Amino acid sequence: MYDIKALYEAESVAHAIQLLMEHPEAQIIAGGSDVLVQIREGKRAGKELVSIYGLDEIRGVSLEEDGTIRIGSLTSFSHITRNPIIQAHINVLGQAVDQVGGPQIRNIGTIGGNTCNGVTSADSASTLFAWDAIVELTGPEGVRRIPIQDFYIKAGKVDLRPGELQTAILIPKAAYEGYEGHYIKYAMRNAMDIATTGCSVNVKLSADKSTMEDVRIAYGVAGPVPMRARTAEARAKGKPTTQAEIKAFAHTVLEDINPRDSWRAAKDFRQHIVVVLAERALTESIRLAGGVIHE
Repeated sequence: MYDIKALYEAESVAHAIQLLMEHPEAQIIAGGSDVLVQIREGKRAGKELVSIYGLDEIRGVSLEEDGTIRIGSLTSFSHITRNPIIQAHINVLGQAVDQVGGPQIRNIGTIGGNTCNGVTSADSASTLFAWDAIVELTGPEGVRRIPIQDFYIKAGKVDLRPGELQTAILIPKAAYEGYEGHYIKYAMRNAMDIATTGCSVNVKLSADKSTMEDVRIAYGVAGPVPMRARTAEARAKGKPTTQAEIKAFAHTVLEDINPRDSWRAAKDFRQHIVVVLAERALTESIRLAGGVIHE
């Protein structure tokens, strides 16, 4: 049995906002793969819930006129992985969310729920950070859009104001055009496990494929929230695609990250893993971009 005080079914985004304003203590439920588990555990027992799962207006992937990729917050992981727009432009995101749980979770879990949880281990989060994603929030005062790094406030807390819900995640054309990326999830086991560390890298190469014009790298579980390694990014920009430069880039991430000790892994082990993953992810990104790595 689930200890739920009341369940309200939203019929539109506007109706969802109205319900949230009328019931200020209510919490949003989408697919329920996290919320229902937390209710069973007693963490959200006795709560009022506003279900937005029936709102097709915030489900699906589309390409806007300016080339922005719009991912509705109710889009399931399975649909993201199979979507032709995702596959053509940011296939790494589809690969990342395909590592969330098992098939049942990926069919019901949504990218909005994954990011609104605010947890650093979310498989979609580091990849969205690396793609300079923008979060669209809709509430009683209208629509606001903020960079995803500003959406995450601290562990388990995101910038959702009273009456607001996340309606989309946007990837601007400038953030993906000419880039290739790769995501690596390190976990204690391959199946249905939370990431010990996740690393997502994008690279844009020069016309002759010999220089890294731009590199973006983001991590999950390298700090209390997902994070970019800005010092490493600056270190790699404009450098040749050589093994030495890739290794230098990978070691520089240690200047930015701040992993913690936990029962899953010790801090020094995570520090070792983030360097290894950075090197592997950048190497694969360069290969996907058509580059050749020289000694």
